[in-house]
Order: sequence, then C-alpha cells, then structure tokens
Amino acid sequence: MSNDMLMVRIYLSEADHGKRKTLMQEILTLLQDRHAVQGVTVFRGIAGFGAGGEVRADDLLRLNVDLPLVIEFFDEPKVAEAAIGLLDDLVPRAHIISWLATRSGAPTTRLR
Repeated sequence: MSNDMLMVRIYLSEADHGKRKTLMQEILTLLQDRHAVQGVTVFRGIAGFGAGGEVRADDLLRLNVDLPLVIEFFDEPKVAEAAIGLLDDLVPRAHIISWLATRSGAPTTRLR
C-alpha cells in the first residue's frame, strides 16, 4: 500500500444546483454510487465570497441558504484523479484543487 495520497477540495455554494438536486447532493451521490473514494466530508462555511466579490455570511437575524461549502476527500492518487474525472460535467475545474499528502503513521526511513 502506498503512503502517497491525493487530497481533493471542491469549492461551491449551498445555492448551486445540479440537474436534479443540489450540486452538493449530486456530487455526494456520484462519489458514493461509483464507490469512487473511501469517504467524503462536507464543510459549511459561516462566511465567504467568490470571484464576484459578494460576501455571503451567516446571520442570526436572517436565514441564509447560500453559504460556502467545501467538499473534501482523499484517496490514492490514481483513484482520486479518476474521481475528479467523474465530476467534469458537474463542477468547473477552477473550483477543484488537489495536492499530494503522505499518510500519517506510515513507516518512514530515518537518517542517522
């Protein structure tokens, strides 16, 4: 088993819609149904803004359903890249970032 992992982060908004459901739900369904990755976590932001510069923020006085969302997953690089390919029709590539990481607790070589 390789120690190298590919971390993937997808940026979107609660208000983003897919073809039948919210974009978040469509992404989760696609990744789960295809068993594309080991697991997925969705983070809901309390504030943020995108390229348009309009700030979206959580406010106690009003219900805001257009807050930022971040969907994150990791897997072996080959598997994660294939999962990213599944998202091509749903998410613009500019909203997906990825980077290599090393699995924690993996045996390492120590120099003496």
